[in-house]
Amino acid sequence: MRDRIIVVRDDGDVAVRAVKIGAAILAGVALVGGLGVLLAKDQMARHQRDLFSAQPLRRLAALGFLRNHPGVDNVLLLRDYLAWEDKPLLRKRASAILAGMEHELAAAEGA
Repeated sequence: MRDRIIVVRDDGDVAVRAVKIGAAILAGVALVGGLGVLLAKDQMARHQRDLFSAQPLRRLAALGFLRNHPGVDNVLLLRDYLAWEDKPLLRKRASAILAGMEHELAAAEGA
């Protein structure tokens, strides 16, 4: 006669495994979120540096990025940029973005 081993699964083991899987997923989401924040900060710093690039196309791209990120720091940055920029097309674009930012910030402050 053969000996048979019968394994009885405890419901506690399933619950512990589910908790471990949930914790691993949560840690993964937190890691991806943290990396996303770092990438966004790096992207913003890069675009602000590119605002004073020697290449006009990079400056135009930086202006487009800054247009979507109104703030007091970016208003001051655009004022410095307007004093520095010599190309009329880029100056006009920056001036329009600056006016829009100032209007948006003034409206937000009044509300």
